[in-house]
Amino acid sequence: MNPLFDRLFGKHAGKDTPFLHLASGETLSHDRFLRMAARMAHVLSGAGLAPGDRLAAQVEKSPEALALYAACVQAGVVFLPLNTAYTRDELSYFAENSGARMVVGDPSRAGDLRPMVEGLGAVLMTLAADGSGTLTDAAQSQPEVYETVARAEDDLAAFLYTSGTTGRSKGAMLTQKNLLSNAGTLVEHWQFTSDDVLLHALPIFHTHGLFVASNVTLLAGGAMIFLPKFDLDQMIALMPRATTLMGVPTFYTRLLDDARFDKDLTQGMRLFISGSAPLLAETHVRFEERTGHRILERYGMTETNMNTSNPYEGERRAGTVGLPLPGVELKVCDPETGAEVPRGEVGQIEVRGDNVFKGYWQMPEKTAAELREDGFFITGDLGTQGEDGYVTIVGRNKDLIISGGYNIYPKEIELVLDDQPGVLETAVIGVPHPDFGETVVAVVVPEAGASPDETLMAAACAESLARFKHPRKFITVPELPRNTMGKVQKNILRDAYKDLFSA
Repeated sequence: MNPLFDRLFGKHAGKDTPFLHLASGETLSHDRFLRMAARMAHVLSGAGLAPGDRLAAQVEKSPEALALYAACVQAGVVFLPLNTAYTRDELSYFAENSGARMVVGDPSRAGDLRPMVEGLGAVLMTLAADGSGTLTDAAQSQPEVYETVARAEDDLAAFLYTSGTTGRSKGAMLTQKNLLSNAGTLVEHWQFTSDDVLLHALPIFHTHGLFVASNVTLLAGGAMIFLPKFDLDQMIALMPRATTLMGVPTFYTRLLDDARFDKDLTQGMRLFISGSAPLLAETHVRFEERTGHRILERYGMTETNMNTSNPYEGERRAGTVGLPLPGVELKVCDPETGAEVPRGEVGQIEVRGDNVFKGYWQMPEKTAAELREDGFFITGDLGTQGEDGYVTIVGRNKDLIISGGYNIYPKEIELVLDDQPGVLETAVIGVPHPDFGETVVAVVVPEAGASPDETLMAAACAESLARFKHPRKFITVPELPRNTMGKVQKNILRDAYKDLFSA
């Protein structure tokens, strides 16, 4: 018995139904994919990997890369996908910290990685974006059937390392139950079926592209149009063949900037989902006006997969991340006392459910600090929950600005500024100030061809916000720094402007 493999992969054995439609025009059936994964599982076992061992993979997106995930599940190996942008030093930390027994990297980096991997006593194999490499070479001669290793629901299935914007990244331990329960909830909540074709342009080293998009499709028995990355022309060309899209806000803004993206193009689409970063209210409005579809926004984390979602049927409310998913308990608490705050007040979001991870690898103190004994996980996200249950995220706890003893939530100021003429988006940060400890700075991205008026922005803040919340400085930039999933990296902005008010 291996619940995750059996329910995601094993049930498709022998089925010639389409699973992966590739940009090349080739299609892989569910069965062909499973046979590819089985051959890889034999390679892992042959290299000495045992159930519970970790495999770190820093590889480009490809059918073979996804098959490696399936092979790890089938062999009972803990899968550790890593961002392809990580440097050798970062990869070295993840491999060493996780105790990886095997590292799979791009062939072009093999010479650079080999001394590090061998120094850790691990095995190095390679896998390129086109599917070539020592891993697939070794797999060619292996049997196409593999006896699935027995695992229990509470056994680890994957590690995902947090982004590490404050200190060393932490390895979130995800169990079979974490992944399977969340996928099952989403299939039902978003009404996925075997008739769905997901347009997949997300990376698969992240929970969004791997454990949400791929697991949901596998559990439902559907298919994916599997693109290496977001390519506007490909997205528009292939959308008539799809029924659903999971994306980050950048996907939707880029589509809206192209006149070809209209109601006719999207008439066969059933659902557009957005996550990983907040979606501007303006994007919601433009998207609905252009296509007739209302984007469904949801909220999740590395440690929990998905926590909340706007409803499939019902009001998809712009500016919110919807309601707690079935099986997920959510409360908003005072960050200092842990006591639940009244509905509508800002506090720190905590969640509990089968989706919540097991803890941080080899970090018992961090685990104890963020995962309460009663099972509630302290997310570090600040938000509110209305009387009707809808959740609004106002920022990260670490992004909270404390100026002159007053708590300032950046999102409140950003909403005012984003609504001003010529403003595309803003990021409000706190920077050191000799009198107030911290003070407010607004980083503004103008709309194309526009020059936002600082006087008007200041006046809007004066009208809507208490004086202590007013930005002391407005800085115009062409774009905000973002990570690969589209989240604004405020830590970079804080570092860039930390000396604005120094003597």
